[in-house]
Amino acid sequence: MSGNENFFEETMTEARDDRDLKIQNLTAIAVLLGGLLVGSLFVDVAQLLTREGYSPRAVRESNILEAAGKTWVAYSEPKVAVKVLTDQSCAACSPDEALVWFRRILPTMEAVPVEASSEEGKRLAETYGVKTLPAFIFSDAVAATDFFAAASEIFTEKDGSYVLDTSKLGLAPGKYLTTPSVGDDTIVFGSHDAKLRVVMYSDFQCPYSKAFYPTVKRMLSEYGDRVAFVFKQLPLPFHAQAENAALAGECANEQGKYQAYSDLLFARQAEWGAAKGTQRFKDYARQLGLKYADFAGCLDSKKFSDKVAADVAEASSFGVDGTPGTFVGDEFVAGAIPYEDLKKAVDAKLSE
Repeated sequence: MSGNENFFEETMTEARDDRDLKIQNLTAIAVLLGGLLVGSLFVDVAQLLTREGYSPRAVRESNILEAAGKTWVAYSEPKVAVKVLTDQSCAACSPDEALVWFRRILPTMEAVPVEASSEEGKRLAETYGVKTLPAFIFSDAVAATDFFAAASEIFTEKDGSYVLDTSKLGLAPGKYLTTPSVGDDTIVFGSHDAKLRVVMYSDFQCPYSKAFYPTVKRMLSEYGDRVAFVFKQLPLPFHAQAENAALAGECANEQGKYQAYSDLLFARQAEWGAAKGTQRFKDYARQLGLKYADFAGCLDSKKFSDKVAADVAEASSFGVDGTPGTFVGDEFVAGAIPYEDLKKAVDAKLSE
């Protein structure tokens, strides 16, 4: 065979080998792709039949899926994490009822319980000023929800998180982590050094505060050497003369006559409640022997308006919106409770 014939034969052999290699490669790719396709279909079919899960393709193509006895529904809103601060030893602190309600209006919520006594719980309470349990601290994702758009006023933003104001939802506190403050200008009767404080928010024009006042005086006479009785102002906005009465009470306290003046205000509630202006309050100061000019100047200038406003703001921060409202230590009792009930609560705290 000539040299040209040998060269031609070798060239044809190499071409056939190259073609065979390409065919093999294409066949391998086809088999791989076919396997992936069949595998994907198999996963779809198998998962649908066994209800053990779904492939990404199935998830993309459906808004409602069922698996393991549950129905999974797609939402356009983001997942919202919420840390629920609670106390497992406190039955009244259970967030379960509130969470059921939240999940109805915010189905993408994921709640994580945090024990208030844990290090994380203490840090959260301090960082976000949590005063009551249960407390709900939402991630920033809540701001992108329809729920937030409709009810942003019940949230307070801090450090990128949103704290829910439970009092605006009417959610009764199960437990108080802090109690109302007692400063140098706070009205206190009884033992200032007592370990137990009974703090009362009152409205001189409120009929329930009037009904509760004899109970308070009786408790003061019996426990004054063991309990600090703290009086704070909470003039309710629908009582026309309540703020003037609160300011007058503070002016009387400036002259050391708070209890005597309170006695007179409650005794004549209907009289001054029907009057206008502040003259009746000044007349009462004269009757009690207060320095009239000093009292009148104090009342006319609204000297203690900031103090009264601070009491109102503090009450609101604790969710107290009615009178009388009483803290016995770290427990809150609402309304004009009977003497026996208040005594029972005080004795229980003193025995701890």
